[in-house]
Amino acid sequence: MKTLDIAGLTVGNAAPLTIIAGPCQLESADHAQMIAGTMKEACKAVGAQYIFKASFDKANRTSVKGVRGPGIDAGLKMLQSVKDEIGVPVLTDIHWPEQCKVVAEVADVLQIPALLCRQTDLILAAAETGAAINVKKGQFLAPWDMANIVAKIESTGNTNILLTERGTSFGYNTLVTDMRSLPQMGQTGYPVVMDATHSVQQPAGLGGSTGGQREFAPLMARAAAAIGVAAIFIETHEDPDKSPSDGPNMIYLDKMPALLKILMQLDVIAKANPLEV
Repeated sequence: MKTLDIAGLTVGNAAPLTIIAGPCQLESADHAQMIAGTMKEACKAVGAQYIFKASFDKANRTSVKGVRGPGIDAGLKMLQSVKDEIGVPVLTDIHWPEQCKVVAEVADVLQIPALLCRQTDLILAAAETGAAINVKKGQFLAPWDMANIVAKIESTGNTNILLTERGTSFGYNTLVTDMRSLPQMGQTGYPVVMDATHSVQQPAGLGGSTGGQREFAPLMARAAAAIGVAAIFIETHEDPDKSPSDGPNMIYLDKMPALLKILMQLDVIAKANPLEV
C-alpha cells in the first residue's frame, strides 16, 4: 500500500488518520484562516494530521443562481494566505485542464470533482503537474472502476494518488454509501479517503439547490474510521445554514473537536487490526 508525502504529512491507509476539512466554498481570507486555525488546533489535540480544503469555484451548482465562489485569482490568494498564516497544506478543486498548472503552484492537493472523474484531459493535466491528486469517485461508478482512473494518472508518471468515496446515486435526489467500496478501492494500492459530508447530500433535493442530512455525516465518518482509511474528508462551517453552498450536509465547526476525538480512537483500533480483503 502506497504512502504519500503531502507537504510533510504521511498519508496512507496504515498511517495515522488525516483530516481533510474546511468550508465548501471560500468566502474570505479571514474566514478561511479562522476555520483552518480552529481545525489545526483540534487535530493537533487528538494527534490527527490536517489538510485544509475549500473551493474557489463551485462549478456544478444545481441552479444558475447558485453562488459559485471568489474565482481562481482571488481564491488562490486566500488559499496561499492559509498556507502562510496557518501553516497547513491545502486542497482545492479544479475543473478545466488549463487551471491545473496555476492551481498546483499553490495547492498541495488537486481535487478532481466526482462528476468530472472520467474527463481524461482534466485528469492528465492535473497529473502532469506532479501534485498529489485526489479523485472523487463518481456517483455513477463502481469502486473497481477507479482502477481505470488510476491508470490514467499513472500514465504520466505521477503516483501521488488519493481515491475518495462520496456516495452512489440511488434513485432520485438520493445517495447511498457502500462501505465495501473503501477496501475495494484500496486494492488499487493507493490511499483511500471517505467524504463524510458529501455522502449525505440529497442532490437537487431542495429544488433549486442540494439538500442533505447533516445528522448522518458523523455516522459516515465513524464507520469509515472503524474500517481504517487514510483520510476523512469533512466540510465544516461555524454556521452551516448561512454557508453559500452545501450547508445542509456540513458539520458545525464547534462540534468537530468531539468528533475528531472519537475518530482517532477508532482509527487506532482499526490500524492495529487491519482488515484482510
